[in-house]
Amino acid sequence: MTSNSTSRWNSYHKPETVEEALELLRRYDGSARVIGGGTDILVEARRGLRRSIDAIVDATGIAGLDAISHDKDHIVIGCGVTHTQIVSDERIIRYGACLAESCGVIGGPQVRNTGTLAGNVAHALPAGDGTIGLLALGGEVEIASTTGTRWMPAKDTFVGPGKSVIDRHREVLTRLRFKPAGTREGSAFHRVMRPQGLCLPIISMAARLEVDGDIITAASISMGPVGPVPWFAEPVATVLVGGSTSTEQYEKAVELALDSVTLRSSKYRATSEYRATMIRTYLPIILARAAERAGANQ
Repeated sequence: MTSNSTSRWNSYHKPETVEEALELLRRYDGSARVIGGGTDILVEARRGLRRSIDAIVDATGIAGLDAISHDKDHIVIGCGVTHTQIVSDERIIRYGACLAESCGVIGGPQVRNTGTLAGNVAHALPAGDGTIGLLALGGEVEIASTTGTRWMPAKDTFVGPGKSVIDRHREVLTRLRFKPAGTREGSAFHRVMRPQGLCLPIISMAARLEVDGDIITAASISMGPVGPVPWFAEPVATVLVGGSTSTEQYEKAVELALDSVTLRSSKYRATSEYRATMIRTYLPIILARAAERAGANQ
C-alpha cells in the first residue's frame, strides 16, 4: 500500500508470518522499519524526529502473536498484544500485577487499544511505563532475525534514549515473557505525572517482592526516567533482601536509590528536587503494596 505524499514512508506492509516480515526487512536492506501499534512513529513523523524510510512493516498481524498464553514456566505476550489486552487479562492481573498497572496508565483508551508492549520496549524510551513494569518482573524478549531467534533479558536491550540493541530495520521483537508470581510473591507499580494531562511521567516505579513471614527473601525494582535508559535497580533490591517488610527497611532502599541515580530537571516534567521527593514518597508505598500482595499469596 502506498502512502500519501505527507507521510515519511512510501509503502506499508502487514505480514502474516515472522518469515514474511523478515523477508521484507531483508528485501528493503535497512530502509524499512518494524512497528507495533505505530503510536510513537506517527508522532515522530509529524514532528520530523525520524529520518524518512521506504517502508513500514507492521508486526501486529503476524499469526499467533496477538495473544497471551501461560505455559508451565512463563506468561508469554505476543508482539501484537495491546496494552488493553494486558490490562484486562486475569493471568497478568494475578501473576504480574505491576505490568497490568503500568500498561493501564499509558496514554488514553485509544492509545491503549492500539499500542503494544512490544512497541513500548523496542522504542527504548527511559520511562516507558509498560517497560518499567516488565523490568520489575524480570521480563525477557524474543528477537527474530534471518539468522534465528534468541531470548534475552529485557533490561539488556536498552542502549540509550530511543536506542536499542534490537535493530528495528532488520529484526522483529516477536514475544515477551516473565515468570508468574508464585506463592509469597507480589508486585506493584506507580507513576507520578503532571495533573494538566501531559502524558510524560515525572517518575515511574515498580517492585516485585518475595516474602517469608515478614522477611523479604527476594526483590527487584525498576525505575525511570532516572538516566538515559530504564533502571533495573539491582543494588536497591539487594539491600532489601534479608530485612523485614518495614518502613525502616524501605527507607534504606530509598536512600540507596537516591545515591545511585542522577535526576535531571526538565521544564516539561519536573525539577530534580521534585523527582527526588516523589521517590521518597512513593517508593515505600510501592514496596509496602508489593509486600502486602505477597503476604496475601502465602
